[in-house]
Amino acid sequence: MKNYRLTLCYDGSRYSGWQKQGNTENTIQYKLEALLSRLLSRETELAGSGRTDAGVHARRQVCSFHADTDMSCSELLAEIRRYLPEDIGAISLEEAEPRFHARLSCRGKTYVYRVWNSPEPNVFERKYVYCTDKTIDLDAMRRAAELLCGEHDFSAFTSAKRMKKSAVRRIESIEISRRGGELRFILTGNGFLYNMVRIIVGTLLEAGAGQRSIASVAEALAAKDRELAGFTAPAKGLTLWDVYY
Repeated sequence: MKNYRLTLCYDGSRYSGWQKQGNTENTIQYKLEALLSRLLSRETELAGSGRTDAGVHARRQVCSFHADTDMSCSELLAEIRRYLPEDIGAISLEEAEPRFHARLSCRGKTYVYRVWNSPEPNVFERKYVYCTDKTIDLDAMRRAAELLCGEHDFSAFTSAKRMKKSAVRRIESIEISRRGGELRFILTGNGFLYNMVRIIVGTLLEAGAGQRSIASVAEALAAKDRELAGFTAPAKGLTLWDVYY
């Protein structure tokens, strides 16, 4: 039995997230497991680097699985590409070391969140950006973002109601830039909680729009109270950009 590493990209618009669920077959993981099980003639389970929520996209998502097959990696990759829907792409497939696990071996991730900040409509990218025409102060957002960098308990920045494990994570950097009408947030860290990136972005946007003080961001972080942080930015603006091992 060999261990494989599969790298994917996908448009999450029409899916109920990465993780398979008991009440729907419309998830990325379910589609891939069903396809691999058919191609390999045995039930195959995938481990992903992490879950992406319903509507969230991925430029790079890594998963791992075990299989016993005579097909080479290139042959199996060709078959996967042949049968995947057009909004899920198989980028690469390679044999991994026996102990490689897409989630447990992961050391960090980068997410990108895109905001269309203009009164002009963005018709062609509307599925991949959150739209707001409010006046946004980039400097205020950057100062607020500095407070979130480093290692903290991010209990205030997750929608998870019960935490079985620690909410401590380390954010290495939050970069915020403007490209024409688009605001782009790039967050890199060793791990992210449920809805963490979207809540951080929502909080920073409130600071940028003058709806909250910069100090209130530090207060929410210290209080570990979700009610003190900002709104959860919509899923469609978020992309899992890269995964590090």
